[in-house]
Amino acid sequence: MTVQPIRLFGDPVLRTAATEVTDFDKELRTLVKDLWDTMQNAGGAGLAAPQLGVGLRVFTYHCDGFAGHLVNPTWDVVGSEMQDGSEGCLSIPGMAWDCKRHLHVVAKGWNMHGEPVEVEGTETLARCVQHESDHLDGVMFLDRLDAETRKLAMREIRQAEWFDGTVPTLKQSPHPLFGRSS
Repeated sequence: MTVQPIRLFGDPVLRTAATEVTDFDKELRTLVKDLWDTMQNAGGAGLAAPQLGVGLRVFTYHCDGFAGHLVNPTWDVVGSEMQDGSEGCLSIPGMAWDCKRHLHVVAKGWNMHGEPVEVEGTETLARCVQHESDHLDGVMFLDRLDAETRKLAMREIRQAEWFDGTVPTLKQSPHPLFGRSS
């Protein structure tokens, strides 16, 4: 097991867009294993490479019986239904707030060997795919919260024992929500 430290809110790597993977090599397979081991150890539903300080477009997921990883993921919305539910993040330990996401998505990408993968499943998996994809674009789920909830979240984060005082600016996701980017 290779558990790595998870970068916490305020770390600039979490606000930097990740680079597309071009080499499907041993290093990528090691990264996927590290992501998986770290996610499992932390009890998370997903973990993106930037959360380990690696600026590559890769994430792992394990929720509602679905488990795996996606390299260079993209996703498409299926239908117009939305879900509003509690969402947390391993980079914001011990905290969660209601966040609006698309109810159904289909994700596509590659596995660590460069073979195509398509993922579609439950509402929880759809939430996970959207959350982790945002991480790959330097976006955190806090950016998706309504203004009142975001203000409450930031107050709670500033009071957290783990918080170091570094507050990055909010960033817009390139992924659509309600016909706009954030």
